[in-house]
Amino acid sequence: MKLRIISGNYGGRTIDAPRGHRTHPMGEQIRGALFNVLGDVAGLSVLDAFTGSGAIAIEAASRGAEPIVAVDSDKQAYKTAMANVQNLGLSNLVKVTEANISSWLERNQNLAFDIVICDPPYDQVKPGLLNKLAAVAKVGGIMVLSLPPDAGVTLDPAYEILQSKSYGDATLAFYRKTG
Repeated sequence: MKLRIISGNYGGRTIDAPRGHRTHPMGEQIRGALFNVLGDVAGLSVLDAFTGSGAIAIEAASRGAEPIVAVDSDKQAYKTAMANVQNLGLSNLVKVTEANISSWLERNQNLAFDIVICDPPYDQVKPGLLNKLAAVAKVGGIMVLSLPPDAGVTLDPAYEILQSKSYGDATLAFYRKTG
């Protein structure tokens, strides 16, 4: 399956999605909505947890975000995301890492991002892990969750909900880290 980059320097270019059913690529409509809410991301750092194809990381890079870290534990997703980043010549902006996100967080506790985007496999939604991921957002930074509409996940009180909207089988929730 091919995915299209929506906007920015690489708008209209296509990338591959990983084969199989272990990942669920975020649809174009939802990716568009995500970046419409985020607005101008130029110069902002981004963590794309559960990257899959790398579409979110690449979309962010296309719109001027940097640096970007994309993490996935699935070998096929990692290989696909790495190939997509290399094929577009974005290796200097997007660092793709094959790792379990929990282990990655333990090794990178000193990092902080302007934007953290989490689109976990829907059969692996773990509220405790999502709160740990939210902790790597800078104060004033944004945490975006893409979850099934019935997931019922909320972040701890250090994050204020800015917006939440459902798009068919996914809900995007935007939080700002306040403390």
